[in-house]
Amino acid sequence: MKQTSRAPFVTAAADAVLKKYDIRHNPYFESLTNGTMSLDRFRQTQEQFFWAVTFFPRPMSALVARIPDPQNRLDILHNLVEEHGEFQEQFFHHTTFQQFLKSIGSNPEHINDQPLCPALRAFNSVLTASCVLDELEVGIACMGIIEFVFADISATIGKAVVQNGWVEKDQLVHYKLHADIDERHAEEFFVVIESQWNDPQRRYYIEQGLALGAYIFNRLYTDLFDLSV
Repeated sequence: MKQTSRAPFVTAAADAVLKKYDIRHNPYFESLTNGTMSLDRFRQTQEQFFWAVTFFPRPMSALVARIPDPQNRLDILHNLVEEHGEFQEQFFHHTTFQQFLKSIGSNPEHINDQPLCPALRAFNSVLTASCVLDELEVGIACMGIIEFVFADISATIGKAVVQNGWVEKDQLVHYKLHADIDERHAEEFFVVIESQWNDPQRRYYIEQGLALGAYIFNRLYTDLFDLSV
């Protein structure tokens, strides 16, 4: 039985925002799950997505530094530590995603030789701006909703690559982990701002961050889908 959320108001708001943007039915995932996306096209997009995976902890670090109450830092700090494999390099998310790329036929050593597409630079730049320059609630909500929906996205991608015969089920890495842990990671963000929900001004910034995160993540996958056409 699923435990009660420690951030019920922000979580409910995130659910509502995701229904509006309908990221789970983005054409990228529709193509992946209905069999019209080829392995080559999928590989190309995932090689670009690597740059989102390896960049994500950096704006998260900025958020930790900006939270004034040390007790409130702990949840996001724990999230940041998990991004770094609990201090074990072989479990860094950077490392596990490289392992996933190898499993679909990529050579991660050559990724540095490929240009970063504008969609990835735009996504990473928005995360940086929201976490470093914007209101604190905007950055936290933005990062949190991305973690929140990435649990479902990871499950969808993991199931699709196995069903398509691209990766053996017992060889699936990275996406299997995120399908299991990212709802908790999202809660670790949301709980920091839950107490601000009843303040209309701070709620506005929370809602802005949730909408921003859903928008840029949906936009990223749309752009990746267009890139692969």
